[in-house]
Amino acid sequence: MTRHRISLEEFHRMVEAGIFPEDLRLELVEGDLVEMSPIGKRHAAKVNRLLALFAPLLHRREALLSPQNPLVVGNSELYPDLALLKPRSDFYEERLPEAQDTLLVVEVAETTLDYDLKVKVPLYAKAGVPEVWVVDLGGKRVLAHRRPEGEGYGKVQTLGPGEVLTFMGVEVPVEALL
Repeated sequence: MTRHRISLEEFHRMVEAGIFPEDLRLELVEGDLVEMSPIGKRHAAKVNRLLALFAPLLHRREALLSPQNPLVVGNSELYPDLALLKPRSDFYEERLPEAQDTLLVVEVAETTLDYDLKVKVPLYAKAGVPEVWVVDLGGKRVLAHRRPEGEGYGKVQTLGPGEVLTFMGVEVPVEALL
């Protein structure tokens, strides 16, 4: 079996040329194209709730909210459920946001927990994303990863119902995400 790996630049040229159907959800992970699973209503609702909770940061111009949009992470292009980005006057029109532009990344895992924890979180850590939350809908918990160190995080906290996450002054009740 022969594998054909592609670069980030080749992937971008393919997207711009319209090679992929618009409704095909793909991530480029270290040269491999990975088809993402469709988003269900529960998953979508959690992302919408996150947007509502973090809206004050947008209004205060402290962060840009980027839901399910591309994020360049090393040699990969991932589509986190939500990225809070450092504000830019061009809203990243001149280039895609990169790991160093992030304040927080949130992944909502309904059917993708292993992929999020074993593939995406190490890529985020390696690229220096400062904080990643993985919302584990099945396990009714949120895994908060902080302090990137190599391909992992120096601090990983597991939070459940009744607990609160705080980010940039916004309080997020864990049960609101579950």
